[in-house]
Amino acid sequence: MKLSYLYEIVLFVLLILLQVLLLNRISLFGLATPVLYGYFMLKLPRGRNLFYVIISAFLMGLIIDIFLNTPGMNAAAITIVAALRKPVMSLFFDKEEYDEFVPGIYTSGGPFVRFTFFIVFLHLTILFFIESFTLFNLMTTFLRIVTSAAITILLIITMDSLMYRRKASEHT
Repeated sequence: MKLSYLYEIVLFVLLILLQVLLLNRISLFGLATPVLYGYFMLKLPRGRNLFYVIISAFLMGLIIDIFLNTPGMNAAAITIVAALRKPVMSLFFDKEEYDEFVPGIYTSGGPFVRFTFFIVFLHLTILFFIESFTLFNLMTTFLRIVTSAAITILLIITMDSLMYRRKASEHT
């Protein structure tokens, strides 16, 4: 088994545990909830098979739905994001990048931050509109999307920075 797949399995399990056991219990001002499990989609290599990406995203969303008793909301939102991941990546990264390119704050900088913003906003917009299933409280839904996205993006960039520093210190 390739080391990258082992890393992905560990990341998959850790993000599910973190989301279910800790992050879903956080609600700042009754609006902002960090949704960090989408980080898994950001850290998959560019050339990863679409079937693998969609199935792993669906399984992640389904497992989170089972633990949080949300009937398919997370699975639907993350699966849509997984299906759109590769076309969105081509908007932010050079097409000359090799297939094993893994986006990160230190490997690509600004494009990774813009890619993260787009994916997180897309994911949270889909998730919160599925959750509310109405346009009645549109301002509240938009406020939840913006505040949750801000916290999620901050956590993703922080986590990516810390992971890179740890890897860099292990190699020296």
